[in-house]
Order: sequence, then C-alpha cells, then structure tokens
Amino acid sequence: MNWLVRMEIDAEIARAEGICDSYAWHKKIWDCFPEMPDAQRDFLTRIDPLEGAFMVWGMSGTKPVCPRWCPQEAFALKEISPSFLAHRHYVFDVRANPVKALVQRDPNGQPLLKANGKRKSGKRVPLVNPDELRAWLVRKGEARCRDQETGKEIPGGFRIVEDRPLEISPMVENHFRKKGQSAYHGGVQFRGTLEVTDREHFVETYRSGIGSAKGFGFGLLLLAPVNL
Repeated sequence: MNWLVRMEIDAEIARAEGICDSYAWHKKIWDCFPEMPDAQRDFLTRIDPLEGAFMVWGMSGTKPVCPRWCPQEAFALKEISPSFLAHRHYVFDVRANPVKALVQRDPNGQPLLKANGKRKSGKRVPLVNPDELRAWLVRKGEARCRDQETGKEIPGGFRIVEDRPLEISPMVENHFRKKGQSAYHGGVQFRGTLEVTDREHFVETYRSGIGSAKGFGFGLLLLAPVNL
C-alpha cells in the first residue's frame, strides 16, 4: 500500500519553523511519521517553490499524518490504488539528481587506489549536458540500479516514448547545510511520456524513486495515465 500526500505550506510558516533548505525539509517531513522515529526512510519527497509558499509532495508505504506545522486544510492525502499502476502509458514529471562519477587520479594520471588495492570511488559531479541528461533518464528506465550482492542490473521497467516531447530543465544547484558543512545537489526536472515495459519492476521504481539524493527531495515520479 502506498500513500501520496500534498501539503501547501506558506513561506511564513516555513521561516518560523526554520525550514531554509532541502536538508531542513528532509528533517521536518519526518514529523509526518511520529510512530517511526528510528525507522529507515521509506518515503520520497519533492518540494516545489510557489509564490509565497511551497508545494510539498510525499509518497510513502506508511500512512502519513498531518504535522502540527501544516494547517489541516492544506493537507491532502490519497491512497494509491493498484489499478493506478496498471496502465501502459503515463505522462510524468520528475525532479532528479543526475550525476556521473569521475575517476580519481594521482598526479601521474593513474587511478587512486584504496588500501586493499581496489580503485577509489569516483567523485560524483552533476550532469548538465542535455544529451547526457536524456541518456541518463533512458538508462534509468533500462536499469534502475545494481543489486549490491550480485552486481546485476535491476530493470527500471519503462522506456521514454520517443515521438512525444521530452522537456529537460537546466540544472539548478540546491544548496544546503548539514552538520555545519555546506554542499549542494544538482536538480534537473524531466517532463515527458513513458511506456511501461515491465510492470513489476516499474512499480518498484515508482515506489523507490529514480536516481540519488532521494532524501533531499529528488526522485519522486508524479504520474498521470494517458491513452496513446
């Protein structure tokens, strides 16, 4: 069972609650789940800035409650029925954090190695080129991620419909502070049409989100069924 929540939060409320960046939103949205303070995050979020307010989207496997800082009239909750995920085509809107890993090298150009001799993890940098961004999204449909135990790719369960427009926004830096350190995520908004190629894997992709930085408002697919 999944739940989709929408909250429209006035900017004055956000300021009064000290919500100033994506990490602050991340911590605050835990208030929607008061019975699971020590659980692992099982929800996705998205924060859309409006004029004088914020539209907060959330999807979770646990039923959220209206937090004290959200007016009741601004809190809308909907259960996602299995039939909603039974369509073949959807128009979609997702704000994601597309990145690539750059190999870390020493002054001689050789890859840096760990103490165990394995190559160090590449430094993640945001993608900004439209062609690379499109290719990134196509890959997410083909393979959502890799299984940590087997190393095999887990299919995303969908493909982008090529003869329909795909809008890709310019990358926007989303700055935040965590434990006294400044950082940012590169956010890119994709809007287009997808076709489900593997129902089971697509449903899992929908529930788990796309890309990285999911705890910071990225990866949540907003969907609407469409007949082509």
